[in-house]
Amino acid sequence: MNRPNPAQYIGYVFGRRLPDGLRDWVRNDLTGPGAIRRHMLRYAIPPLLVLAPFWLLPASLYVHTEMTAPIYIWALLMALALNKVWRRHRLAQHGLDPKILDDIAREKNASYHDAYIAKYGPRPEDARRQSNSSPF
Repeated sequence: MNRPNPAQYIGYVFGRRLPDGLRDWVRNDLTGPGAIRRHMLRYAIPPLLVLAPFWLLPASLYVHTEMTAPIYIWALLMALALNKVWRRHRLAQHGLDPKILDDIAREKNASYHDAYIAKYGPRPEDARRQSNSSPF
């Protein structure tokens, strides 16, 4: 599998589209093992850089923490809450099907679905439209 060079990777981290030859790498990056961890690390660094200068102000540890921790924690919670939306957007941006995330979750939870079907019977056909977790 081809990997982006350092300049392409930095552009990718900041939202640029990679060439079509790297689609397999993008798919693995956004849907493979550790995708959420990579997403969280990428979105944890910018607020840290923005809040770091506040630690240069003369104040106590309590005041520094009180100024920066709530904002940083909120930024991390928003990154976690929106990780699926952002990963869907990045998949669509690279010309990949955003529903890949749903397919992976479905495969991962197949045993739960099989147990449900064994206990309650198959789901009605009109429930298929609700199986997509896309907010749009």
